Amino acid sequence: MTMLTSHWSANAVALAAVAVVAVVHLRGIAALATDARQRGEGVPAWLGREALVFYAGLLVVLLALVSPIGYWSTRYVWVRSIQDLLLANVAAALIVLGAPWLALRRGLQAHPPAARPAPVSSSAGAQFYDRGWVRGPVLAVIAFNVVWVGWHVPVLYDAALRHPAVYAAEVVCYLGLGVTLWLQFVGSRPLSPALTPLRRVMLVAGTITVGTLLGMVLVFGYGLDYPAYLGVAGQHLQSVVYDEQTGGAVLWVLMLPAYVTLGIALLVRWLKDDEAGALTAGFDRLLKPPKSAWPSRPGP
Repeated sequence: MTMLTSHWSANAVALAAVAVVAVVHLRGIAALATDARQRGEGVPAWLGREALVFYAGLLVVLLALVSPIGYWSTRYVWVRSIQDLLLANVAAALIVLGAPWLALRRGLQAHPPAARPAPVSSSAGAQFYDRGWVRGPVLAVIAFNVVWVGWHVPVLYDAALRHPAVYAAEVVCYLGLGVTLWLQFVGSRPLSPALTPLRRVMLVAGTITVGTLLGMVLVFGYGLDYPAYLGVAGQHLQSVVYDEQTGGAVLWVLMLPAYVTLGIALLVRWLKDDEAGALTAGFDRLLKPPKSAWPSRPGP
């Protein structure tokens, strides 16, 4: 139990950043609730639910950085793989599902908006980051996967272990591009994904493929990829190689549940939309009077 209960970190930068974001978000939540009451409306039910999910994402960020995971990630590759997944996938997904954008924007405003805000609509949100099939979502997914693989290249991986500034850049990349990635997959009030469910499934499949290939490279590799871990916690050459293989298995296996679940949900959504479209088309054909196959009778 020592590995789980000791070595909690007082990372001032991480704690301060999360605290500032949480305070701004709380201020925005209170302001949005007050605005709703002043307009004579009830406080939206989704406000509290999404806030809890968002705070869960912030807690995962802290778990990855200030808990023993942060300490042991500097000694074992497999623990660092867990940390990477927590930042780039779990925390990013929870932040997107928590939809903090309206609350954060309102929390940064000194005064309530003068005009009554328009109702939140998914179509307006889609226009916020819809850049088309090639220019927007695909490039966002490619950027995430390039950065995901890039930070596991030995020179950058070891540099993040030795230099705090490089490590901070890695954390920011994982969180920032992770949020951007998940925005392409799921709705995050008031934003909506620009692509149809089936196209999003294709992007999810591509992300799974890249993650699987990276994991396989580490699992089936027999050379030393990350020499910075030599001598740390008494590790010798063979133990580091085994550690790298375990880390590859963690990256390979633990990324699958979230992406597979997402892919199945999108497929179900696509099938429902397709079925609804077919049903609507069928009703249209039933309600539309058929044209007679006989020519009309000429007039007198």
